[in-house]
Amino acid sequence: MLAEAGLASLTIAFLLALYASLASLVGARSHSYALQRSGRNAALLTFPALLLSTGLLVTALLTEQYQISYVYEVTDPRTPALYRLTALWGSQRGSLLFWSLLMSVFTFAAIWRSWRSERRLMPYAIAAMMATLAFFLGLSLLIENPFARWWLLPDAPPGQQELSSPLIPAGAVAPSQAALRAGAQGLNPLLRHFGMIIHPPMLYLGFVGFTIPFAFALAALASGELSTGWIKATRRWSLIAWIFLSLGLILGGRWAYDVLGWGGYWGWDPVENAAFLPWLMGTAFIHSVMIQEKRGMLKLWNMLLVIATFSAVMFGTFATRSGVIESVHSFARSEVGFPMLAFWAAVTLVALTTLFRRWRRGELTDERQFANLLSRESLFVLNNVVFIALFIAIFWGSFGLPIISELFFGVEVTIGAETFEFFVVPLFIAMYILMGIAPLSAWGATSLPRLGGALKLPLALTGLSILTLWSSGTSLLVALLGYGVVLFAGFVALYEIYRGALARRRSLNESWLPATLALFRRNQRRYGGYIVHLGVTVIGIGVIASSVFQTEVQHTLARGEMIAVRDYALRYDDFIRAQAVDGRMMNIAPVTLFRNGAEIAQLRPRIDDYEQMPMTIAGAHSTLENDFYVLLIGGDYERATFRIYINPLVNLVWWGGLLLILGTAVAVYPKALPTGQWRKRERARQ
Repeated sequence: MLAEAGLASLTIAFLLALYASLASLVGARSHSYALQRSGRNAALLTFPALLLSTGLLVTALLTEQYQISYVYEVTDPRTPALYRLTALWGSQRGSLLFWSLLMSVFTFAAIWRSWRSERRLMPYAIAAMMATLAFFLGLSLLIENPFARWWLLPDAPPGQQELSSPLIPAGAVAPSQAALRAGAQGLNPLLRHFGMIIHPPMLYLGFVGFTIPFAFALAALASGELSTGWIKATRRWSLIAWIFLSLGLILGGRWAYDVLGWGGYWGWDPVENAAFLPWLMGTAFIHSVMIQEKRGMLKLWNMLLVIATFSAVMFGTFATRSGVIESVHSFARSEVGFPMLAFWAAVTLVALTTLFRRWRRGELTDERQFANLLSRESLFVLNNVVFIALFIAIFWGSFGLPIISELFFGVEVTIGAETFEFFVVPLFIAMYILMGIAPLSAWGATSLPRLGGALKLPLALTGLSILTLWSSGTSLLVALLGYGVVLFAGFVALYEIYRGALARRRSLNESWLPATLALFRRNQRRYGGYIVHLGVTVIGIGVIASSVFQTEVQHTLARGEMIAVRDYALRYDDFIRAQAVDGRMMNIAPVTLFRNGAEIAQLRPRIDDYEQMPMTIAGAHSTLENDFYVLLIGGDYERATFRIYINPLVNLVWWGGLLLILGTAVAVYPKALPTGQWRKRERARQ
């Protein structure tokens, strides 16, 4: 009954989403409030329907319902309860259902927040959101059904007697539970990591979240309501989607660092890049809409950016789920590829056609023109150009060139990390420079002497920092240049916070802490953005240090022998072969780590032998200064081979990510309203 109930609730959710989209669109075009309200109610009901469906699948995973083929494929009797829960997004079918649940949550929240305040936009926005949800639910129902069950066809030819189907085929019988339990496959070993518990949901939340601003932008184009209303309605949603996508990327890097066993955290893998591309477009959009809000400019550009962001989301989803690219991050080849490609192309075409019509009518004309190159809006546009260039370079290297080469020339082309870095590093340098200059410029027009005066202190601090680094032994010119550019952006963010607090101290006679806190409360978006810039600065420092100054050695040691690496020494102590409670065999090589002659850690690098594949688990000693990261390559009781990495300042990548999240949280945190305004808003929502 559990599978039948899950399938029924999934079908109901699909029908509700389909009806909500059609009713909302027809209601908007015919100005029928009854149809609009009916569509809204149907959209709201998709959430409880999908919550029930997802809850039933999770129950099946936790209670070992192996007759459901998805449960059979991603768990086995030895799978711990935590990984049974997270197996919901461990493979294609469960992750599609989870994606749909998150889409219904975002839609529910967007309707609750904006139904009254954006009455002209909401029916069209609901139609767009529900059309997207209906598409994904259609994939779940017709192609990747998570409630399909195993059946046996006794009269079928040998090799064709096993069948997975959500409905009972004619003449089919259910296989025995004992046989299913014995053959259950278990979760992919690469996914048995804490980072993969959090990483996929964060990416999904980011991807799904960007559907909301796209839906409102499409609603603005369809309704002709092309003021800044759609931007104000989606400002917080854009930031929420961005913070989740950022967190997903950082956690993905941490997972790669801990699990893939190559001493790094970003290898320009196509699936990594597929998630990074929407982040680039979303970042450009978040910066660009501020110009429209402040100056009434870039109306056409912002529409293009939000469409490009959603298009990048859909392409990234297609790339990782269709099997068009091979990666440890991607799902297996699936029949969802062509429908996803068709939906992506259709939605993008509809959006661009609607945009073109409004532009031809002159409805996207800017209210002001650019005053000079040094104005803040001009510098923001230059920053956008950098993001677009990064997008083009990464897209071409990850997908464009490899796909075209294989389709038209029959040659398989793979772009390595060095090639990516050759093209993107100069663009990242430009990004950090503009990130430093833009906050010091003014809206409208800025003179060169005024901008130069504002730059004096940040540039002086940057020069002093470079001199300090050089005098302390950092002589590599590339590293000094990189540190200088990154630190410049960070010093500008700190300088702007300092200037704001100083102004409050002088005008209101406040002490430093109250003045700074009041500054963040009064302009959360601006000063939260400066914290984000500080986070990006910290990440940049970590990336430069761990890339340029990484040490890598590989050596075979006899038991009791030591190897010296810089000021560290590693001693091979023992070799242990043991069986874990989940059945895997573990080959463990305990080692002792010394620094400057003193013992500092006992590490246990190991190789886990799963039925599906072996998995290398690093032993790491982490400090703020660096990571000592050791991998067991192979060995026995007498001798073992180790690969050792020393990654300076690598932990700044993760700490910078936390600053990034903190800054975005400050920017989206709702302001406290006076009592009268709060009551008025609550009455409007009722």
